[in-house]
Amino acid sequence: MNHKPLLLLLILFLLPLAAAEAQQGVPDLVFRTLDGEEVRLKQLVGDGRPRILSFWATWCAPCKRELDAIAGHYAEWQRAYGVEVIAVSIDSRRALSKVPELVESKGWPYRIFVGDEREIMGALGFQTIPQTYLIDGQGRIVKSHSGYQPGDELKLLERLKEL
Repeated sequence: MNHKPLLLLLILFLLPLAAAEAQQGVPDLVFRTLDGEEVRLKQLVGDGRPRILSFWATWCAPCKRELDAIAGHYAEWQRAYGVEVIAVSIDSRRALSKVPELVESKGWPYRIFVGDEREIMGALGFQTIPQTYLIDGQGRIVKSHSGYQPGDELKLLERLKEL
């Protein structure tokens, strides 16, 4: 018996479901600025401009390498695509005092926030950092990536160009 027509039908049925899953909206998370002001993630996205949302920590060497690599392209990406990077530290409360000093020493031109590690990881379903999301202008997650290897920022750029 030839199962190809049934398999094709199944694939055609599941494809839109996979696309819908790949473009989920952001959860209703609350971050704090370095001055302690609360900001909701949903307030930061969905205004027509894409966002790169990066979760990192001061102790995470790959996180710092990723944010450094993106910083090297950031001005160009802002001009060409209107993208904004939102970098959210998930450091423990004891380590939060290190965040402003590290950001200043690195010269990262991003909006920096801090957030609760458990709440964020639970809401977004990730377990390791760096964890990076590309969010489209409507506030939908269109790409996610765990970890960092040199060149990952260029893969992110390729997806950004598609928006």
